[in-house]
Amino acid sequence: MSWFAQLFGKKETSSSVAKKRLQMVLVHDRNDISPGLLEMIKDDIIQVIVKHLAIDATAVEVNLNQDGQESFLVAEIPLPGNGAGNR
Repeated sequence: MSWFAQLFGKKETSSSVAKKRLQMVLVHDRNDISPGLLEMIKDDIIQVIVKHLAIDATAVEVNLNQDGQESFLVAEIPLPGNGAGNR
């Protein structure tokens, strides 16, 4: 759900939530990446990033996304806003 929809109180239907979950399961199955492997990749990414930046490791999200026939590993890593986190 977009932040705009959240702001104005529009809620996703249970069918759209279920559809998104099913899509994620299919992407994982097609790429043979288990949730455990995805979590290990996430941990490795965090270890590399914290060598150079101060980040909140609990806010990092790593997901598989699919666009047509292509799959993408997407890491969302919130960075410090004022640059003070640079080491």
